[in-house]
Amino acid sequence: MDRIGVVDTMFARYDMGAEALDELASCPGHGTSFEVVYRTVPGFKDLGVACKRLIEAEHCRIVVALGMPGKAPIDQVCAHEASQGIMLAQLLTSTHILEVFVHENEENDPAALAAVCVDRARKHARNAYWMLYAPDELTRRAGKGVRQGYGDAGPIRPEPGHGSPRRSPAGAAPGR
Repeated sequence: MDRIGVVDTMFARYDMGAEALDELASCPGHGTSFEVVYRTVPGFKDLGVACKRLIEAEHCRIVVALGMPGKAPIDQVCAHEASQGIMLAQLLTSTHILEVFVHENEENDPAALAAVCVDRARKHARNAYWMLYAPDELTRRAGKGVRQGYGDAGPIRPEPGHGSPRRSPAGAAPGR
C-alpha cells in the first residue's frame, strides 16, 4: 500500500497538519489505496530530517511538510535554511516533499492568517495526492496562475501576434 507522509510543527500557530490529513481523507480512490503517516516535530528546521525519515524508514512516496515561520527577520533566515534542508532531503531521496510554509507576516489579521493556513495546507495535500494518482489534474492547471493560500492569480495572455509554443501530448514544448 502506498504511503503519503505529513509532517507538521508545534511552533506553528495553526494546526495545518489536521487540515492536510482531513483533505487527504477526502481524496477519491482512483482505484488506489494509500495510508497517511503523520509526524509532528518541534519547529520547521526539524522538517528536513523528519521528511527524510518518512521516506527512507516509513517508505512514503511523497511528503507534505507544514511549517510557520514567525515575523522576525531571524525567523525568515531560519525559514530559508529549513527550506534548504527540505530541498536537500528531496535530492537525497529522489522523492517530492511539498514545502508548505505560511509566514506569520503574510497577514496581520489572525483570522485572515488562519484562512491562508487552511487553504494552503489543503491545496498542497491535494497536490501531493494528484502528483501520485492523478498527474493530469496538475497538467490541466499548468499556466493558469493557480495559488495555494490565496485566490488564484489567473493566467496572463500574450500580446496579439506573440503566440506561445504548443504543448506536445506529453506536456513538453516541441523541439525547434
